[in-house]
Amino acid sequence: MSDLEVALLILLVVGVIASNLAVLKYSAKFKMTQFGKHHDKTKAGKDKVEAPEKTDAD
Repeated sequence: MSDLEVALLILLVVGVIASNLAVLKYSAKFKMTQFGKHHDKTKAGKDKVEAPEKTDAD
C-alpha cells in the first residue's frame, strides 16, 4: 500500500469514530421512555392484583 492509501484509511477510521462519538453525545440528552419502565399515573393502582392468602388447610 502506498503512503497515500494508508493515510486515507487512517483518516477514514478516525472520521467514523469521531462521527459516532458526536452522535452518541447528541443523542444522550433525549429520554427514551419506550426502553425503560413507563409510569402512567392514570393506571397506577388499577393493575395490581393481590394473590389469595394461603391457609394451613392445604
